[in-house]
Amino acid sequence: MDAPDFATDGAATVLFDGRSTVAWWSRAAAGLFGRPAADALGRPAAEVLGAPLPGTTARVEGAELRRADGSRFRADLTLLPSDDTRSPDGSCALLVVLPHRPGPGPAGDVPLARALLRQDRLAVAHLGPGLEPLGANPAFEALLAPGPARPGGGAGWLDRLRTPDGSAGAREALALAAARGEDLIGAEYRLAEGDPHRAFSLTGFRATGPGGAPAGVVVVLVELPGPGGRLQLAETYRRAAEIGASLDVVGGARELVDVLVPAVGDLAAVDFPESVLQGRDPQLGYPGPEASAPRRVAAKAAAGRWPAALVQVGEAVPTPPATPETAAIVVGGAILFDPATALLAMGDQPEMATRHIPDAMRSAIGCPLYHRGRLFGYVLVWRTGDAEPHDQEDVRIVQDLCDRAALALDNSFRYTREHRTAVVLQRSLLPPAATTSTACETAGSYRPASGAVSVGGDWYDAFPLSSLRVALVVGDVVGHGLQATATMARLRTAVQTLAELDLQPDELLIRLNDLVQRMAAEAEEPDTVGASCLFAVYDPVTGECQFASAGHPPPLLLTPDGRAEYLPVPPGPLLGAADQPFELTSTVLPAGSLLALYTDGLTGHDPDSALPALLTELTRHHRPDRPLAAISADLMAAVPAEHPDDDIALLLARTRVVLPQATAGWRYTDLSEVARARADTAARLADWGLDHLVFAVELIVSELVTNAIRHAGGPVELRLIRDRILVCEVSDPSNTQPRLRRAMETDEGGRGLFLIAQLSDRWGCRYAARGKTIWAELAVEPAS
Repeated sequence: MDAPDFATDGAATVLFDGRSTVAWWSRAAAGLFGRPAADALGRPAAEVLGAPLPGTTARVEGAELRRADGSRFRADLTLLPSDDTRSPDGSCALLVVLPHRPGPGPAGDVPLARALLRQDRLAVAHLGPGLEPLGANPAFEALLAPGPARPGGGAGWLDRLRTPDGSAGAREALALAAARGEDLIGAEYRLAEGDPHRAFSLTGFRATGPGGAPAGVVVVLVELPGPGGRLQLAETYRRAAEIGASLDVVGGARELVDVLVPAVGDLAAVDFPESVLQGRDPQLGYPGPEASAPRRVAAKAAAGRWPAALVQVGEAVPTPPATPETAAIVVGGAILFDPATALLAMGDQPEMATRHIPDAMRSAIGCPLYHRGRLFGYVLVWRTGDAEPHDQEDVRIVQDLCDRAALALDNSFRYTREHRTAVVLQRSLLPPAATTSTACETAGSYRPASGAVSVGGDWYDAFPLSSLRVALVVGDVVGHGLQATATMARLRTAVQTLAELDLQPDELLIRLNDLVQRMAAEAEEPDTVGASCLFAVYDPVTGECQFASAGHPPPLLLTPDGRAEYLPVPPGPLLGAADQPFELTSTVLPAGSLLALYTDGLTGHDPDSALPALLTELTRHHRPDRPLAAISADLMAAVPAEHPDDDIALLLARTRVVLPQATAGWRYTDLSEVARARADTAARLADWGLDHLVFAVELIVSELVTNAIRHAGGPVELRLIRDRILVCEVSDPSNTQPRLRRAMETDEGGRGLFLIAQLSDRWGCRYAARGKTIWAELAVEPAS
């Protein structure tokens, strides 16, 4: 009998997964460290060893380790990369621990090989320099065939293991390891004969004897689970990582069954409670079978056709009788069913069993989709026909995949809640979709981004200005999410406030640019604050439309005579980007012209090709008698992307004009003509049938003309415009600001603007390139 090799007394092996946590703890390790497997599994390496893992394929002599009772000892460590199903990505590391006993010289790898052969669950064999069998542990002999590597028994198993493509065998690779020291790490091999689905991970490294002499090869063999072995398992987990990428809960269910079939079963289905389908966050805990009201949302069969007898996609799922056992099934983890157990769960109801259990069922796994204490759904996977029944390894895989899917569903709900909040906020901040005024009729449309992109900051607006004019604006805030929506709200409010000052479009954008720069200076991330904007003012009396753009796409114009074009509005810099002036562009629009203002979501990532196509679409769908809302819907539908990655805002405006007979104008040069101004006003109001306004309008005209000539000099221009309101305007060449003040009792003047404010419904002042215009508005119909 050989003398015992004291270098291998107490040797142990430990398997670590890719995160350096214990995936397997041998009986020898339990004895060496004084820690049972139940206390070691799942814990970090440094915690159970008392020292970090050595580097890849490293060997460390005399490392200081710690037992469970706190005592320390020294050991020689060898770390071998390997493959095992306990790690989701198939990667793991095998650590061999040999108690350190200094000797007269290096003992080589023979003690290591003997230590590996002593392990109880790891299949290990020791081959000589010529690949002759020197020894194998029982696990190795049981893995392939009885006695495959006994001394003198031959090593025919080397020729039975071939690469997946059949091009080479294990013998050639291990021969290189023995001769040259080229270690073989985690290579996949299949059986050349017999079951073609059996796959193995083979690790082999050259062993050395005393003095470094070659001592053959140590082989570690691990059988990989299921059809396709490690490659299929790795592919399954790779695809599982993509579940929920679309942030659509039903789409995530379809992705899950695609992963499960055929990797884990022949049939798979996912059922969701109605609360999930309605977009409501599931309540905490198990809601009960009646409250959950499940509906099948996804199903897949390996044969291609879902069995007709089973619950179909879109149908309500019949609920088995409520018992403590069925509740435990739903609220627990993944459970393995055999046919008898599945029938028992149906509560002795044959019709329900037919709806839930496929023909020739071999086994089934059911697993709830639970996350943060909320039930998102239930998953069922079946194997039928001649397939091998599921085992506990399949249960573990299904549980892991369902945990990943539940996390993805929770992320989808978080996104959905934020997206819904942002959309509601966005829509609440936008104006009515359609407006009608003397200047034009408008129709606005907004569509938020979909898919994984949150709602953005696109907006449109149309609101009245003085003298029957209308402001048309469309803008696009940088970024997405609630921050972009909040920025959009601030900008829209600022535009309306600045427009009330009757600023010209270019001046308004300059003021708006200052605001955006201040917002960027106050923001935590200044680069995320910015916007493009197109602002237009249309005057129905003159037909003139003025534009100014801050980095925005040009507007589209269709005229009644069939002309279609993009108006050449210089884009200028984005708001917040620079302190540069914006250019003012003016054009006269005939009555009935169609103007389209939009954001770049309508043109996509290639505006050079999309702009002509958009103009063509607008021309094709436009007719003078067609509602603007219908034209807007057609343009939205023409967007090529099924799921746009940007918001879309579109504002259509069809222009109108004030007829010449509804306006009147005169010019006066000195104070002696104020009386004539009153007379001209009274005569025109009489012609329009507005005698009830003569007294108030005469006073307003008298004050405005007098003040303009006295303080600004002549000539001044008086204009009256009759519509649903009466507008009275006086323009002068001065840019001085009129002020409303309360005159003292002893003052001889200073009451003019105060009288105008009392007699009119609304009044104000606006500036042009030269001079200003003071205006006042009065209701035409007397108040009842």
